[in-house]
Amino acid sequence: MTLLEISGLEVAYQGRHSAPRTVVHGVDMTVGPGEVVAVVGESGSGKSTTAHAVLGLLPGTGRVTGGRVLFEGRDLLTLRERDMREVRGAGIGFVPQDPAVSLNPVRRVGDQVAEALLVHKAADARTARAHAVRLLGEAGLPAPDIRARQYPHELSGGMRQRVLIAIALACRPRLVVADEPTSALDVTVQKGILDHLGTLTREHGIAVLLITHDLGLAADRAQRVVVMSQGRVVESGPADQVLRRPEHPYTQTLVAAAPGLDDGLGPEPPTESGAADRRIVAVQGLGKDYPLPDGSTLRAVDDVGFHIDRGETYALVGESGSGKSTTARLVLGLESATRGRAEVAGADVTRLARSRAGRAELRRLRRRMQVVHQNPYASLDPRLTVAQIVTEPLRAFGIGDRAARRDRAATLMDQVALAPDVLDRRPAELSGGMRQRVAIARALAPGPDLLVCDEPTSALDVSVQAQLLELLTDIQHELGLALLFISHDLAVVRRVAHRVGVMRQGRLVESGTADEVLRSPRHAYTRDLIAAVPGGARTALRPRT
Repeated sequence: MTLLEISGLEVAYQGRHSAPRTVVHGVDMTVGPGEVVAVVGESGSGKSTTAHAVLGLLPGTGRVTGGRVLFEGRDLLTLRERDMREVRGAGIGFVPQDPAVSLNPVRRVGDQVAEALLVHKAADARTARAHAVRLLGEAGLPAPDIRARQYPHELSGGMRQRVLIAIALACRPRLVVADEPTSALDVTVQKGILDHLGTLTREHGIAVLLITHDLGLAADRAQRVVVMSQGRVVESGPADQVLRRPEHPYTQTLVAAAPGLDDGLGPEPPTESGAADRRIVAVQGLGKDYPLPDGSTLRAVDDVGFHIDRGETYALVGESGSGKSTTARLVLGLESATRGRAEVAGADVTRLARSRAGRAELRRLRRRMQVVHQNPYASLDPRLTVAQIVTEPLRAFGIGDRAARRDRAATLMDQVALAPDVLDRRPAELSGGMRQRVAIARALAPGPDLLVCDEPTSALDVSVQAQLLELLTDIQHELGLALLFISHDLAVVRRVAHRVGVMRQGRLVESGTADEVLRSPRHAYTRDLIAAVPGGARTALRPRT
């Protein structure tokens, strides 16, 4: 029996000044009850467009031009929007890729989970909140009763993604379409979420259509894998066969690009310059407290200390909510520290952030420290062209004239592997991976000494991810950049980091060279992180010979 059957699906987008452009070409795939099918491929390959076509959620310029989408024998493409709203949520749950644009910023997260229950009459007004708290707990949120009373901006990126998962599972649908559902999650929480999805699949016959760029995740969780490239299915079959004995050259390229903890691709040691100003970042006893709705205090960062030298990459890893991103914001002066100090290029950022005069000096210092945010969907202004976005920091710091800024933007496009014509497009016209490359170009524009990368590759497929990691390494060697690299992907960290710090509940529990921490971890928590890596803790996916 087939739960979902996609046959001959064609999707096209209407350009503003051009003929419709077909982006999905004759896609065929099926999902059976209780089955997990993973769709993998590069950013822009048509994975998410296929998922959105199934759900009737294509953007205004997109439309299905051919094929059928049968769900429990009914063609979803023939349904009116009113009927599709009944299918979405109750019959088909959806976990979107980007929590920043999917959650209502002015409503508490518990109310948003309860809304899904109320709309589909899975609970009444009296019981909906209690059910919502339970669902948030099932999705892996700590203290779900407190989190239910918070707003999305008060949660980390991983926590917001777990709220979306709770909403998708609220009504126990027969099929869950999950579009990169764990890209923002650390490996231990990712494992817990996917274990929960697996339990529901077995116990309730819930099927999962998993859209992912993580081949290790697909290998661990899917019974079958569909590989897409340029809008077409190029290979499909059992997961072990497709990912470990790939036949198509494109699949072989994807598998070869997948990072692993033992692939030997760690960075070269930074060049010893001997200069007095070699130390770019020095952090001592750093701490940050936040008040909670119940009147208590959350110690988000507690007595953290580390340093980063010129040409060196220091990576912070740990679970979502462990304090990694908060530490980065404290170093950048975007948050005021409760205690301790963080120096960048010899200036005490924590002191500058506390006074009006200091903030003026801090603004001048920002040219020397730039950030690549986790979420390219929220960090790029949708009203601006890429050229305006990339040259914005140049205008802000008064660097160059208009022609020089445009030339600098064109050079940066080449550095981040984007075509020159991207400069005249807007973020909505780009894939998630392309948007993140634009964000990296913008951060590099003013020529900083410190680049803070907060999950910079979490939205990227493995081949583009590998290109960008190589790009960051090359630029670091060329310019002597210091990198503070925040990530939950230990295999990515293995490729880029010289030293690694492991954070848990706001504290630095282990720190050392990448080899020491990732190959011979001393702390039990670090060992748990490594054991949870998808695709095997010690080996990357590689074709079997």
